[in-house]
Amino acid sequence: MSPDAEAVDRIDAYANALLDVAKAEGVLGEVEDDLFRFARALEASDELRLALTDPALPPERRMAVVEELMGGKALEASAALAAFIAGIGRASDLPAIVDRFVEKAARERQREVAEVRSAIPLDDKQRDRLAKALSKATGKEVEVKVVVDPKVLGGVVATVGDTVIDGTVRHRLDQLKERI
Repeated sequence: MSPDAEAVDRIDAYANALLDVAKAEGVLGEVEDDLFRFARALEASDELRLALTDPALPPERRMAVVEELMGGKALEASAALAAFIAGIGRASDLPAIVDRFVEKAARERQREVAEVRSAIPLDDKQRDRLAKALSKATGKEVEVKVVVDPKVLGGVVATVGDTVIDGTVRHRLDQLKERI
């Protein structure tokens, strides 16, 4: 088996384990949201990523860092799962593991994941409207996961599978420039 295939199998195995634990605890949706947000924060922060992947940092300290960051903002189960992955030295794989976990959970509900980047957090009503619009646009039932991204000046960028729908102000201005 090639190293790439081994990595995919490992990520898939961890994603399955996360799915099994979250389902057994009866908190699948909440764990999904918590871990998705944590994975995006990990990707966005070089300092955090370096700390959690530093082999010189003892596993207990890596776990404590995760629990401190997620404590009070996420379910205890979510923090424990993320801390476990960091503690066993797989923090560098955490975003891929979480993305696979989110895909598997959505698939169980017969939905696709729509990753939406927005400059501001979206409330439940906005998420529902966006999910309906994306479902109509893609012909698929979608579940919206929001990433707050200050680089998005206004509007949203939605990715559903290989489809990217750019509804940002910047994109609209670029289109206007091209027309002029």
